[in-house]
Amino acid sequence: MMRIIAGGVTIGAVTIAMACAAPGPASSAFPAGVLVDLSHSYDGSTLYWPTSDTFRLEKVSEGMTPGGYYYAANNLFTAEHGGTHIDAPIHFAAGRATVDQLPLERLAGPAVVVDVSDRAEANRDYQVTTDDLLQWESVHGSIPPEAILLLRTGFSRRWPDAIRYLGTDERGSEAVAKLHFPGLHPDAARWLTVSRPVRAVGIDTASIDFGQSTGFEAHRVLFERDIPAFENLTALERLPPVGAFVIALPMKIGGGSGAPLRAVAVVPESR
Repeated sequence: MMRIIAGGVTIGAVTIAMACAAPGPASSAFPAGVLVDLSHSYDGSTLYWPTSDTFRLEKVSEGMTPGGYYYAANNLFTAEHGGTHIDAPIHFAAGRATVDQLPLERLAGPAVVVDVSDRAEANRDYQVTTDDLLQWESVHGSIPPEAILLLRTGFSRRWPDAIRYLGTDERGSEAVAKLHFPGLHPDAARWLTVSRPVRAVGIDTASIDFGQSTGFEAHRVLFERDIPAFENLTALERLPPVGAFVIALPMKIGGGSGAPLRAVAVVPESR
């Protein structure tokens, strides 16, 4: 049995079980616990990189039809990289996996949450260091190689205020130099790929690299090892440092360098 949480409100209870080929009791097909939504909604307030097209929902139909039934349909338009989304390795590494080529094993696994929100609050250009990761390990043990590493900066609380979240609400190429938000230091990314080869890295800011990056080194280091990134996550404060399980499923765009992402975490009931 698990409780489902959307926006922090318990909306129901469901039991998820898999069908058995032979008669007998159904077995669990899903980790037990509380489901926490780690994704922002896509709408007119969704934040994007200053040079990217923003989200648009074009109404095609809404209302009663001549046949006497209600019908609603829309067209949607979005850049790959905006809102809660995945960066596939090909985004910064030639010949690496596209969104549709990522194995499902990369997109689900035990979560490790490293909280640097105090440091990020004091310095919006903060970069998560190897020392931050080692300090976390001194308390919680080594980051397991199959983990999904989530970096909590606390910036999701600022969404969707572009100035507070991104550092600027300006659009266009000249606005890129005005971006200020935390990210992962390239040296820490290198340490991870060598010492703690995680399945994926997620963060509650607009990019794995901090806003003032010009070389996007953390992206390049991770993506050369086919480690994807989840960006613009939210609600990481609802997750324990260890013990949650993350499932992050993107839109399966053939050849895509990124895609909208619906990420959820299963948090054990006992926590």
